Amino acid sequence: MAPALPRVGRRTVEALLTANAKDLHARSLVLVHGQYAPGAPPQFTVTLDGEARRVHVRDEASVLGVVAALHEHRSAAASSDVLVVTTGVDDEQLGWDVRGRAVRRKTLTVENAEVVLQRFGATALDPRMYRERWLLEALVEAEPAEGGWPRIGGVLTRDAAIRALAAERLGLRSLPGSGQDGQVTLDADTLLAWSRTPAGPRRFAELGATERAELKKWLAEVAGPAVPVLLSLAEAGLGHDALALGLLGAALRNPAAQPDTVLALGGLFGQVMPRRSELAVFTDAVEGTVTRWIADARTSQDARRRVAAVLDRADELADNAGLTPGLTASRFLPSSFGASLRRTAAEARCSPAAGEAALADLLGHALAGLRPDHVQAAETAVRVARRLSGPEPAVTSVSAAVRAHVSDWGWVDRALTVLWAGDPDGDLETGRDLRALYEQARDLRQRLDRAFATRLAAWAAHATAQHPEGCLVVENVLDTVVRPLTGQGAPLLLVLDGMSSAVAAQLGEEAERDGWREIVPRPETGDLPARLAAVSMLPSITRVSRASLLAGEAVNGGQSTETTGFTAFWKRRRKAAALFHKAAIGGEAGHALSHELMTALASDAVVGVVLNTIDEALDSGRQGRGTTWSPADVTHLRELLAAARSYGRPVVIVADHGHVLERGSRSDTPAPTADGAEAARWRTGDVAGEGEIVVHGPRVGEGGGTVILPWREDIRHTGRRAGYHGGACLAEVTVPVLVLLPAGEEAPKDWVPLPRELSTPSWWRTPVTGTGDTPASGAVTADKPVASVEPPPTPATAPSESAPTAEARPSSRTEAKPPVTESLGSTVVASEVYAAQKEYVRKAPEAKVVAAVVDALVTAGGTMSPAALAAAISATGRVRRNIEGFVATVQRLLNVEGYPVLGFVDGGHAVKLDVPLLREQFLPKPPDDDADAIADGTAEGRTDEAASPEEEKL
Repeated sequence: MAPALPRVGRRTVEALLTANAKDLHARSLVLVHGQYAPGAPPQFTVTLDGEARRVHVRDEASVLGVVAALHEHRSAAASSDVLVVTTGVDDEQLGWDVRGRAVRRKTLTVENAEVVLQRFGATALDPRMYRERWLLEALVEAEPAEGGWPRIGGVLTRDAAIRALAAERLGLRSLPGSGQDGQVTLDADTLLAWSRTPAGPRRFAELGATERAELKKWLAEVAGPAVPVLLSLAEAGLGHDALALGLLGAALRNPAAQPDTVLALGGLFGQVMPRRSELAVFTDAVEGTVTRWIADARTSQDARRRVAAVLDRADELADNAGLTPGLTASRFLPSSFGASLRRTAAEARCSPAAGEAALADLLGHALAGLRPDHVQAAETAVRVARRLSGPEPAVTSVSAAVRAHVSDWGWVDRALTVLWAGDPDGDLETGRDLRALYEQARDLRQRLDRAFATRLAAWAAHATAQHPEGCLVVENVLDTVVRPLTGQGAPLLLVLDGMSSAVAAQLGEEAERDGWREIVPRPETGDLPARLAAVSMLPSITRVSRASLLAGEAVNGGQSTETTGFTAFWKRRRKAAALFHKAAIGGEAGHALSHELMTALASDAVVGVVLNTIDEALDSGRQGRGTTWSPADVTHLRELLAAARSYGRPVVIVADHGHVLERGSRSDTPAPTADGAEAARWRTGDVAGEGEIVVHGPRVGEGGGTVILPWREDIRHTGRRAGYHGGACLAEVTVPVLVLLPAGEEAPKDWVPLPRELSTPSWWRTPVTGTGDTPASGAVTADKPVASVEPPPTPATAPSESAPTAEARPSSRTEAKPPVTESLGSTVVASEVYAAQKEYVRKAPEAKVVAAVVDALVTAGGTMSPAALAAAISATGRVRRNIEGFVATVQRLLNVEGYPVLGFVDGGHAVKLDVPLLREQFLPKPPDDDADAIADGTAEGRTDEAASPEEEKL
């Protein structure tokens, strides 16, 4: 059998014509030994010596065919056209009549090496390439139609040639991220992305066996050992599902995988099923790539769609193969995320500890960052479980109750909003468990509201603005809270109509992230700072409570009464003032705020602005997860805060009353027996019904001083809306007050920062994993301050940080008196390294202050907010007002040679101490291997945890 003719493509023809361009001036026939590739263009144009020449290509297998082609060309083609005939006929058979008209008077033999050399513009080829016929042929055949191969200008190396070939054959140049020059990064990430392209895997599968094998081997060397499995899947027609299969195949890394799981996965992989070691490498690469895609998906909708396509396909394959029940431990599958969410809600119903363990698994799932609503539901379930597991609070007085509500119980209301909304995907099982937790928490809140209503009725009978019996009442807010701030600059008072304590908690968090710091009046000795809360007028409705707030006295009226009362209050105190309501706030086109409002803000006048967004949203039906709030959700709030910052104004954000949300009233229609109903949540009369209480007194602004208020939140006397106010619930009567300064600005005299650790109840915060020094105070009840903001123990009495405790290292002596040991902070400031560092810091803080910083951060688990740190070190003699500058100075003392021992994290909202790095820098290392254990006081009896058998295998 005669050997197969070499395949000749268009690029080969062009190379031969270019090499023989001079001879083509006299002759127009080129004979080529070979076979013209099927599908290659029979006609095209080339430029030879600056002249465009039309080329006609014929493939003829006999002498007669060659002669006929020549005659047809001479009779029909233009004189400048070139005829190329590919044939397997020998020169002797063609005869001189034909060969005499051909270039070089003979049939030209294709030398692929010469063609490659020319097409790359190279001066020489890597010697290894002469021995690889497959590579030369592939390079000749695969040259890109647009632009050809890249010009080398030197030696064409084998790696450069195969890299160019792989990029062209696999279609990698069209992938997003390829350079403008067509260069492609060949790694596992690129090839896994390529596997998701419509035609990429098919293009590879259609290559010849030799070329596929050689490319697979070279790509494994360049892009990693995961590539052969990927390309084998492409050969088998499974390339498009390679990522999905990689995620499922991760189950086989577990040696305890069930036989049914192994068999099902084997069926999905088919004949391509790799060995366990190869599969482990492949699944690691897939998970790494998908993890990076998920990170991109947080900010890119295209990346989110790409991730969803892969993960949904993996779930579909698992479901079809019956694998879903065996893959609940997967970190990537949507089905496993749903299972983990269900487990978290179910475990939270059993106990907080079980819920926290399940929540940790959920947070470890790769999809947690892409599903914040689901994570919020799970976190809230655990938080509520923590709160329910604590002691039930008692209502001892109205003043104590409103303070407790704004610092603790109002956060329960915030959690109830999330639990009421249920599972974002509508999963019935998860929703059932969330609803059960909701009912338990709602029962607790209802018992508190009942007890509070009784206290409220007794208090209201005698309380006045002059004698509030320990309460901050709403009509005293201007005089008690706003007026003391005037020494800091004219305040901006923002009245958020209907802002409940739950909403205030959200806005306070968001304001801190936006660069604001909450401050409160300095508490009495022994007390910790706490958020301010006032008691509304009764009933807790706008025309009574807001008017009294803005007038500074008990009045009843609308906007005109509010404006007159506001200006009169400040006039009596020799201050100019301006109050703006809805119509006067917004500016013209191109301006967020009106000219009049901006002029007032630029003046020395006290400015008040009433924002109705929250109250109006409750009227118009904003429910479910839509009841969460940020400054951007309240019309004009963010612009007003920015203006206040630019004009150096302290900001007071206050409500006129709170609200309760519609969560299933006892009747969908107005109560037919509610005689004297004046509004949704109050009525006149003398006889209270079930869930109601009669309230009378000087601060009751309706009904002639006597009204009936419901303390149950599911009672209403009007049609359904999203929310209501006017009743006697804590959520309606409590008026939260937030006082804000730009972060870094010093607080006024007799005011102190309110750290987030104190504004947030301990049960709400996720327990912090300690650094091995002192456990975080996750078990502290909501009625007690967190340990992390208490002043640290003095060096003389603090528990040892670097020496063993009596329990950890029993003494051989019999003395009962334990040795006095130093804290870690005291040990650090007494070290030689610290003394050397101090030489380079001018006006360094006292050693006891730096020691207090270290000990406070150690006690808090390594991280504190700046405000909490300031409060914690106040025991050293004075409060650091410019805490940011102070931390920067301590950084210079502790960050030896630039190592980040101390620094800001979370965008400057927290201070972090790297305790292990601190020890390494400042403490002398013990000579034995148990240095770290000795520093912890736990050396004896310690054993290093060995790797598990599964880790050893994989």
